[in-house]
Amino acid sequence: MTIHTILGAGGVIANSLARELSEQQIPIRLVSRKPVALFGATTLAADLTDPAQALKAIEGSAVAYCCVGLPYRYAVWRQQWPRIIDNCIDACRKTGVKLVFFDNVYMYGRTEGPMTEETPYDPSSRKGDLRARLATQLMSEVRKGNITAMIARAADFYGPGAGKTSVPDILVFQRLLKDQKAQWLVDAHVPHSFTYTPDAARALRLLATDEEAWNQVWHLPTAATPLTGAAFVEKAAAALGKPNQYSILSKWMVRLGGILDGTTKELYEMLYQYEFDYLFDSSKFEKAYQFTPTSYEEGIKATANAYRDGTGF
Repeated sequence: MTIHTILGAGGVIANSLARELSEQQIPIRLVSRKPVALFGATTLAADLTDPAQALKAIEGSAVAYCCVGLPYRYAVWRQQWPRIIDNCIDACRKTGVKLVFFDNVYMYGRTEGPMTEETPYDPSSRKGDLRARLATQLMSEVRKGNITAMIARAADFYGPGAGKTSVPDILVFQRLLKDQKAQWLVDAHVPHSFTYTPDAARALRLLATDEEAWNQVWHLPTAATPLTGAAFVEKAAAALGKPNQYSILSKWMVRLGGILDGTTKELYEMLYQYEFDYLFDSSKFEKAYQFTPTSYEEGIKATANAYRDGTGF
């Protein structure tokens, strides 16, 4: 079994990962409700909240990557995420397929100092509490010997192709491209780590093809010394050849906007991530794989170029 199956195909990380696997000539299966063939991959339409469909999606694989991206609404997450994780765990237990769970950092909550793989779960939000329960469940199954799996976490991300979900892509690159002022959330003078999407994809491939990497939590490579929002906007504006101008979306503005927009309403409980230092440490991965994350300067320039040539979205 050599097929690597991407569950939740179509999102920015899933697409970047498919490209990375294709370049390494690894056979790929793309699974989503409405999958689109990319890079010569086979496709399978499946609803992962259904146990039988999840089993069919996963069986016959060497590795399954859970890169599912649900609508950004807690009501949907609360209903669907537990089913998806239950079904992925059960399918991997029955088939022996190894599982990579692509995760975020919501379960850590507000932290003092950098987030590492050893940071305790102390969520500051409903979404964080749910993600903590999912991660705990998955690693519990690993400790029991029921499955072989890993959790691979990224910070908030940016990069080519991230234009539908990335906050800096939407509020900075896309607005500057339209000759509008960039925007930043809450406070543009605190540092905020961002993972560059091609780095995340390459790291997922490296981890999944290394027998020593399994049954652990990994932070995906992310440049150290993160920028403040103001510095990020400045570099993005310079890369796009636009004026360095931005405005702040305060907490009360986000709350007000949430009255009219569901996604904005859901964002409110996560604003602590922009109000305080958001520091993500990936030194475990960097040391293990002698990997130097893409610098913010290089990543911002590449993202700007992607928007110029129409591939930013």
